Amino acid sequence: MLKALSFFLTVASFAHAAVNGACSVNGTPGVCLSTSTCSSGGGTYASGFCPNDPADIKCCYKTSCSTGGNCRWTSQCSSGNTLSGLCPGPSDFKCCLPASSCSPKTVNTATINLIKKYEGFVASPAPDPVGLPTVGYGHLCQTSGCSEVPYSFPLTTTTASALLNSDLKTYEKCITNDIKSSIRLNDNQYGALVSWAFNEGCGAAGTSTLISRLNNGEDPNTVASQELPKWVYAGGQVLQGLVNRRNAEVALFKTASSVIAHPPC
Repeated sequence: MLKALSFFLTVASFAHAAVNGACSVNGTPGVCLSTSTCSSGGGTYASGFCPNDPADIKCCYKTSCSTGGNCRWTSQCSSGNTLSGLCPGPSDFKCCLPASSCSPKTVNTATINLIKKYEGFVASPAPDPVGLPTVGYGHLCQTSGCSEVPYSFPLTTTTASALLNSDLKTYEKCITNDIKSSIRLNDNQYGALVSWAFNEGCGAAGTSTLISRLNNGEDPNTVASQELPKWVYAGGQVLQGLVNRRNAEVALFKTASSVIAHPPC
């Protein structure tokens, strides 16, 4: 009886191996996911590489993300240059980019002021207009109580500014990597796009028509004027705050400047 029970438990454990486990399709790194999760994240799946999982769990892989990147586990990304939000699966399955010889530009003061104005200052974690927990100037909490924030609550405007500057590095990086190096943007154009990506997320920005049109060589001011105002929905509703922010980003984008921010070098 005990042997039979032991055999049953062993079979059950193999039949339900953990989802989000590593797999490989002919040498391409992947993650065991449901087919629906894989497809919604832009991945491709293959059968037979997650043999101990349920039938709808398959090896999901994505061979193209951002500019010149591919999805792989962070431990397998030799360049150490990764972007979040572009690959299906767990947080450590990211877009691995080629090594870069120069760093993305830091946004200018006009961009910081715009972001602060429309994010508003929140000293302690609280829901934003669509119910997501945020703190400081638009920091989206990643853990319960925003425990990842290295400053004590309530934040001061000084610590909130430091947190914002740290957060913006992710969005400066994804805008820099998503836009071809042949496309020249001044610091106001670049800053407006970083503000937009900070608000909407790197994943949404990277797959947008806006970025595609810029990379196709269309006039940047025309593209921004036509595309940014489309990003005014939250929960299926137009939010006046987003309308105002997009208008401000368009205005910043169209403000002339001789300072080139993209490509960064």
